[in-house]
Amino acid sequence: MTTAADVIRVLALAPHPVEGGHFRETHRDERGTAIYYLLAGDAVSEMHRLPGAEVFHWYAGDPLRMLQLHPGGRVEVLTLGSDLAAGQVPQLVVPGGVWQGSHPLPGPHGWVLVGATMAPAFRYEDYATGKRNELASGWPGWDELLTRLTPKG
Repeated sequence: MTTAADVIRVLALAPHPVEGGHFRETHRDERGTAIYYLLAGDAVSEMHRLPGAEVFHWYAGDPLRMLQLHPGGRVEVLTLGSDLAAGQVPQLVVPGGVWQGSHPLPGPHGWVLVGATMAPAFRYEDYATGKRNELASGWPGWDELLTRLTPKG
């Protein structure tokens, strides 16, 4: 079985500098960017917000659970994966201005590999990190998942 370390080595992934996991940018021009993104074990993609839409594509491994907190208090919990009968989807969109965070679901692999595509192009200066208390006050009732997806508070 392929391990997370195998995927990291073969795809030349590096630790993500701000949100957790491993990644590699595979495309960049003035109009857009694309990355590979891997989460393994207990790693999470910490809650964050970007100004533009981000499209996620599931590639391999276990399913990925994503929390989206929309303006006005709407919450979505979505699962990227290959089990369509269980409600998983191979692709999903995070609209611009929506808080997002994700974690792998338990499974036989212990890791998940997805891709993320953005247009306009991703810029670190546009990245906003979610603070647990602020998110919990705007979207009450999600404390357990928010605690997991905001490990730095």
